[in-house]
Amino acid sequence: MSAHDQLLVVIDPVARRMDGESVRIAKDVLCGGSEAKICFPQGPEEFARALARRGSRRPVVVGDDRALLRAVALLHRDRWLGDGVLALVPVGASVRLAHSLGVPAGAVAAARAVLDGSPCRLDLLVDESDGVVLGDLAIPAARRTTPRAEAASVWTTARSLVRTLVRPAPAATAVRTHRLRVEADGVLLTDLDRPVEDVTVRAGLGGRAEVVVRHGTAEEPLRASALSVTVSGPDFRYRADAHVTGPVRTRTWTVRAGAWGLTLPVAAPAG
Repeated sequence: MSAHDQLLVVIDPVARRMDGESVRIAKDVLCGGSEAKICFPQGPEEFARALARRGSRRPVVVGDDRALLRAVALLHRDRWLGDGVLALVPVGASVRLAHSLGVPAGAVAAARAVLDGSPCRLDLLVDESDGVVLGDLAIPAARRTTPRAEAASVWTTARSLVRTLVRPAPAATAVRTHRLRVEADGVLLTDLDRPVEDVTVRAGLGGRAEVVVRHGTAEEPLRASALSVTVSGPDFRYRADAHVTGPVRTRTWTVRAGAWGLTLPVAAPAG
């Protein structure tokens, strides 16, 4: 049996608590089609130790987007990503990032892709502190909406609609702007004297980052393609995938083309 068929299956504890049945199904499929060592870490420290002791086995994470991000960050710091290939079975409440990368939905389909799929090299955004971004980067950090918050918002909207039937609607809330300096490959896109609403950065498949700067609804957004992006200004926070970081005053992200490998279904598009 080749090393490719020998798996290290790391099952995130959050996945076990949230959807034990999907975890069981994934484990049965993986063990039925390969030689698999199963790990049940109880927390982040044991999760990290399990990956560090992978040996020649191919790591497979069973968990949500946060578990995937944790694994990629650990393996990046271990300088393993350049040659290795990671696999994922998405289980949990937040798996949008995994699906956007091309990982199938459903425990059976995802586990079969681990066994029968092929490695796909993906770009990575890396900052100067060795932080990694797999999907979208938003500056400033947008508030993440939970299902409970969405339901509350719908109820609030409904009550507001009733109120507008009996009194004039209040004036629209002004859009919040931020003072940011944005450079793409050293070329200035916007400076501190021109407030922006938000900046988004995403690593594409062509070894370059897509940068979008929005100044307001009345203006067309500025767009650029770059190998590196630097944002600076007064204290700001940013959302990188599922994590909010900050406040910081400057940060540079650099595209690492094909820096990590993810096992995906054959011929399935990623991104």
